[in-house]
Amino acid sequence: MFEEFYGLTGKPFQLTPDPQFYFHSLTHRKALSYLGYGLAQGEGFIVITGEVGAGKSTLVEHLVSTIDPAQLTVGQIVTSKLNEDEIVHVVAQSFGLEIEGHDKATALGMIETLLHEEARAGRRCLLIVDESQNLSVAALEELRMFSNFQLGSHPLLQTLLLGQPEFRATLQHERLEQLRQRVIATHHLEPMQREEIQPYIEHRLGLVGWRGNPAFDQDIFADLFKASGGIPRRVNVLANRLMLLGAVEQRTRFDPAMLKAVIADMARDSEIPASAANARITAPDMAADGARGQARHAQAPAAAPLQLDMVAVTAMLAERDALIAELQQAVVELSQAQESDASRDMPVLADLARRLEALEARVADQESAIRHTLSMLIEWIESGGLKPIAA
Repeated sequence: MFEEFYGLTGKPFQLTPDPQFYFHSLTHRKALSYLGYGLAQGEGFIVITGEVGAGKSTLVEHLVSTIDPAQLTVGQIVTSKLNEDEIVHVVAQSFGLEIEGHDKATALGMIETLLHEEARAGRRCLLIVDESQNLSVAALEELRMFSNFQLGSHPLLQTLLLGQPEFRATLQHERLEQLRQRVIATHHLEPMQREEIQPYIEHRLGLVGWRGNPAFDQDIFADLFKASGGIPRRVNVLANRLMLLGAVEQRTRFDPAMLKAVIADMARDSEIPASAANARITAPDMAADGARGQARHAQAPAAAPLQLDMVAVTAMLAERDALIAELQQAVVELSQAQESDASRDMPVLADLARRLEALEARVADQESAIRHTLSMLIEWIESGGLKPIAA
């Protein structure tokens, strides 16, 4: 919505990783240096870790976009909780191999054959494993076994492991000593620095045609850093909400009071509690500016219905996210019950199954309600309910 109001050609702060929006922060430049060094070695493991939203996936998408497919064949997987047998089949699928049945030996044989064929064609192979913190120790050890594949003295597969900070602790497990010995490069993505927030915002806006509208008060970038902790995804979430509020209120300049109103709204919605908890802007200040924000809304009656609808959508999205988190936890509990002695207790499994069914129904109902509300909102906009001011 705000893209049209500000004359932008796309979404500047989308949460989906896109190599086009890659930003060369100091920590990302360091990570690329380690990746370049590791890839030049052509063997072993490279490990990149970082907080949720630190930009690991965007970094990898940028890396992949620069790779010459005539020299390097890439397989990419995003892991869930996989065991040592499942990881083998997922790796095979990442390189486009179709394995009939679920035979591990066949999968291993086909992977080794593929690696040899690629090597004879003059191409190295790189396996990229995202969300590595989800892997079991046994699955990681299985990945280590892939590094034993060789053609003469030349290794056939190199692996890049991406994970959240806890993955570094997993790697210290006593059973992973041999894997640790094969890690040739590692880097932890830190948050962006305070002085990088403004270039980051302007970089992303510039890629979608921004020409200075909206303008930003200089102080707002320091507040964005405080509220986001320098984590790129949190910056994107805050900037998205800021742009939305600006379009609703038809503002062409953003000031710290607007950002504080956004943070207060998001804290109430519980949409990004981690960001709100990390904010150093005081609660009284946010509350006061939130009240001022409400006063501004009262002065813009034409936008009031839109603002109310957006609040409703935001609340429903927050509830949907909470339901999905609860559903994911229930899936984990069911999986654990099936793997433990609880699998012998059919009433336990039946109760978990009923819980999953109920949660799935609630998520489906919530999605339907969100789609209905958004449809009504779009119809209201298209009918002339929101009329942009002249430039």
